[in-house]
Amino acid sequence: MTLVRLRKEAQLTLPAPVRKALNVEEGDYLEAEIVKDGVLLKPVTIAHRKAAWKSVLKAAFSVKDTKPKGKRNAKADEAAIVREIKAHRRKHA
Repeated sequence: MTLVRLRKEAQLTLPAPVRKALNVEEGDYLEAEIVKDGVLLKPVTIAHRKAAWKSVLKAAFSVKDTKPKGKRNAKADEAAIVREIKAHRRKHA
């Protein structure tokens, strides 16, 4: 598989309706895959590690425990965190 980047001088030109349907614009990345009848192009998101990690830390520090303080159970806390993450991902998928 190969990534193809749309450039200003359009080494690869996609018609406007196709770009709109794929929600891609200049500078976006596409994954190119050779398939039986031609080439399959799929938009991909490239995340920069430092920016992604900053987002994770920001989200982690914004979490507040609203339950009354009592005996803490690390495994139960971890399970609750995993449930919340999964629920958030389902909601925003």
